[in-house]
Amino acid sequence: MFVKTGDKVKVIAGNDKGKEGIVLSVNAKTNRVVVKGIHKVKKHEKPSQTDANGGVVEKEGSIHASNVKVIEKAKKEDKK
Repeated sequence: MFVKTGDKVKVIAGNDKGKEGIVLSVNAKTNRVVVKGIHKVKKHEKPSQTDANGGVVEKEGSIHASNVKVIEKAKKEDKK
């Protein structure tokens, strides 16, 4: 897959066309990526120990990898 976690990408198709963000996660099996600040979806969550109230939470949804273009590759960290 041409997109890796940490890459800076630009959306080239869809409702968020023209927006830029950092790739948070990649699913190579379904060919989808999650980009920070792009494709916000509302998700209903039940109350839990960490969030006692629950309610409607806004999160980033996944978009197809063909709808993004890599602007800047993630920097490799040298392991010594």
